[in-house]
Amino acid sequence: MSQDVSPDWLAVQRGDAPLIVSLPHTGTDIPLFIEARLVSPWLARKDTDWWVHRLYDFAADLGATVIRTALSRSVIDVNRDPSGASLYPGQATTELCPTSTFDGEALHRAGEGPDEAEIALRRRLYFDPYHDALAAEIARLKGGHGAVVLFEAHSIRSRIPRLFDGELPNFNIGTNGGASCEAALTAAVEAACDPSPFSRVTNGRFKGGYTTRHYGRPTEGVHALQMELACRGYMVDPAAPVSPGAWPTPYDPDIAAPMRAVLAAILQACVDFAQARAGDL
Repeated sequence: MSQDVSPDWLAVQRGDAPLIVSLPHTGTDIPLFIEARLVSPWLARKDTDWWVHRLYDFAADLGATVIRTALSRSVIDVNRDPSGASLYPGQATTELCPTSTFDGEALHRAGEGPDEAEIALRRRLYFDPYHDALAAEIARLKGGHGAVVLFEAHSIRSRIPRLFDGELPNFNIGTNGGASCEAALTAAVEAACDPSPFSRVTNGRFKGGYTTRHYGRPTEGVHALQMELACRGYMVDPAAPVSPGAWPTPYDPDIAAPMRAVLAAILQACVDFAQARAGDL
C-alpha cells in the first residue's frame, strides 16, 4: 500500500483490493480568499460530513483505496455536476460552488459570492484534480481486477426540513435507480445492513450524486454506489436546529462502534462482490 498526496489538499491512499472509498465532503479547509467573503466560517462548515473519515478509518485495512479532499464543500462540491445540471430537479439542493447551506442560509456577504470566472477557476484548481485522481484509481484497479466498486461515503444531519420530511433513515443507499451498479451489489449491501438495528432505504431521497452517476458503468466492470448516513447513527445529532458551539458534537468511538461494525461488513461485501465479478469478466 502506498500514499500519494498531490496537491496538498488531496490525499490518495492506495490499496490493492478492488474497492475505492471516496470521501468528498469531510474536509474543512477554506482558502483565505474565499473565507474572507463568507458570512460565517461556521456556516460554511456546517454541512460537512462530520467525522466520516474517522468512521471509515478501517477501510485501508481491507485493502481499499481511500481518496479524500481536505477542502470544505463550500469551496467546491466535487459531488455535483460541473455543468450545473441539478441532480434532483424540483428539489432543494446546493451548487458546484455552494451559495447557501442545506437550511437555506446565505454563505457569502451580499455581492461577494463567486462569479462564473471564479467558479471556473475553482473547478480547474479543485474539482478536476479530484476527479482525475478518481479516474486514475478506477483505471488502475480495474486493470488489475477486471471489476471495481466505487463507494461514495457521506453523512448528513438526520433532520433538515428544507431537504426532506421527517427523520432520514440511518442508511441511505443510492445507486441512481439501479443504473450505477449491478443489483447483486445492492442486495449484498442491503443484506449487510439488515441484521443491524439501523433503518435503511435504497434510492430514497438520496439516489447518488454526480460521482456515483458519472462513474457507475456496471457493464464495463465499474460499480458505484453512494452511502448517505444519518448522523445520529454514529454521533450525537440534536433534534433541535444546530448552532455554533454546539455543532458538530465530538466524535465518540463508543457511540460510533455499532455503525462502524455494520460499515465494515458493507465494505467487505463490496470487496467480495468485486472479486467474484472479476472472474466473470
